[in-house]
Amino acid sequence: MVKKGARMFFAGSVFITLETGCTDSDTVGPAVEAEGQPESTKTKVLEAGAGVLQRDAPTDKLNIYLVGFHPLKNDPQHQFEAHHFCQQVNEDFMQCVLYDGNTSDANLNGIEYIISERLFDSLPEEEQQYWHPHNGEILSGQLVAPNLPEVADKELMQSKMNSYGKTWHTWNVTYGNESNDRLPLGEPALGWSFNRFGEAQPGLLENRDRRMGISTEERRRQRQDLIPLAHPQAGVDALKGAFERPTKPIPDVVDKSTSAASDLKKRPNP
Repeated sequence: MVKKGARMFFAGSVFITLETGCTDSDTVGPAVEAEGQPESTKTKVLEAGAGVLQRDAPTDKLNIYLVGFHPLKNDPQHQFEAHHFCQQVNEDFMQCVLYDGNTSDANLNGIEYIISERLFDSLPEEEQQYWHPHNGEILSGQLVAPNLPEVADKELMQSKMNSYGKTWHTWNVTYGNESNDRLPLGEPALGWSFNRFGEAQPGLLENRDRRMGISTEERRRQRQDLIPLAHPQAGVDALKGAFERPTKPIPDVVDKSTSAASDLKKRPNP
């Protein structure tokens, strides 16, 4: 988990640190044990020495913990439970390391960069296709910050409204996947977001909630007052119709192109 139990969140533009202990109910171990021989005594001694003598300042900054889900953009049936350990670099930019769990032996399986709507709008259209929208994840209750009090969770989620993420999964390993690879193989795959109810595979959210003592539905209800902040986002309809199950819209999670077309219809004829 986060080092020394420290958690940070936004209160307006200020970070507040909370000292919190983690309960057993929110512990998620690695989805698979990486292929290879057990560490030798020599390797363990070298690790211990490195831990004392070498710097790990970059990882000290990974003090925000989020858990969400990603389908692959080019293979939406392939879905990940993603444990994000993040650093808020500035008001517009966050960077995260992704793991398949939250224990010290979890496997690193990807990265995600998160930017504000302002930065996204400055990107060329060719680049924007790699960035998924976040309002659906937030307003549906899927994206959570485990162990934070309700007020802190709300502040953090409000700060990420209308933001976008660029996610690359580098290892086919996730909790509950029977076809996990024991090594990171092949090319990185672009992750996306769920933007309609029903896109997640049955049991994906429920299993996370049960293991971590979380209620996605309760988070969704608590965040309804964030709906007025939602802007139409690019990429909301990128995977519409690509899932094997019936889906339905998340209220006020709207694709920019759909919104533009609707506005055009409402305009009076010249």
